[in-house]
Amino acid sequence: MEYILTEERTRLYPIQYPDIWDMYKKQFAAFWSVEEVSLVDDLNHWKKLDNDEKHFILMILGFFANSDFIVNENLDENFVEQIKVPELKMLYHYQEMMEDIHSQMYQVLIDTLVSEEETKDKLFNSVKDIDCIKKKAEWARKWIKEGSFVQRLVAFSIVEGIFFSASFCSIFWLKKQGLMPGLCQSNELISRDEGMHRDTAVMVYRNHIVNKIENKVIVDMIKDAVEVEKEFVKDSLPYNLKGMNKKLMCDYVEYVADHLSNELIGERIYKRENPFPWMSLISLENKGNFFERKVTNYAKQTVLSKKEENEISFDAEF
Repeated sequence: MEYILTEERTRLYPIQYPDIWDMYKKQFAAFWSVEEVSLVDDLNHWKKLDNDEKHFILMILGFFANSDFIVNENLDENFVEQIKVPELKMLYHYQEMMEDIHSQMYQVLIDTLVSEEETKDKLFNSVKDIDCIKKKAEWARKWIKEGSFVQRLVAFSIVEGIFFSASFCSIFWLKKQGLMPGLCQSNELISRDEGMHRDTAVMVYRNHIVNKIENKVIVDMIKDAVEVEKEFVKDSLPYNLKGMNKKLMCDYVEYVADHLSNELIGERIYKRENPFPWMSLISLENKGNFFERKVTNYAKQTVLSKKEENEISFDAEF
């Protein structure tokens, strides 16, 4: 049994696991709200897109509108309930709140861009009505129901590290074309958040799991997930777009899978090069501001500032 599931501690301080606490504070500092994202120009851009571009954007939004609920299902049923370490329990509670914001953002995007109620219903029920999205949901839920705690931990690093990769990349492609500024801004924020969630799972596995699973099991899990994600790519991106096609996107999925497998087990499965050099320039760090909007890698500086600058003084006059 893992110590993070059995530790009996009812107090937070002194912090026992600084790496977990630092990740919690990092996520806390990254808070944002849906109201900060302006969609004023997006509807006009949407009307100018061709049907192929609209199709792949809607497929992405359909997956995302459901995916965060699945992630929270795992957090609720497994991690938050089972984990006893206060630092990690707090971190996962905060992650749940972040996923709720993502879900709200995607629903606002769909409501803004889609006027037909039938299309909206299909997107909001995509885990039932769209086969390639249904398979992604089934893969995730299989591990929620059947996996051990450690397997679920690895599985959800895969969900957030691989199942989101093509969708995030596709929206960054829109940004490269100068399209859909609000959607792109929300994508920067959400991809940053999900990157932290993936890094959390990797950190917990590497630093705090005593009884690790065999590397071969992880390789098989990643390969299985990559095939599911490739099917999603082929269905959502059936036609070539400017600078993007399903072959390149499938290569990108393998490239991202290599990055995750190297983090988990020190091994690259596919040894794939990045087919999208512009993604390296973006590097998911949101360094610039393509639409001259608020830079999205902001943080609550008072949270991450030096400890001594944040200490409470009882000498001050109130």
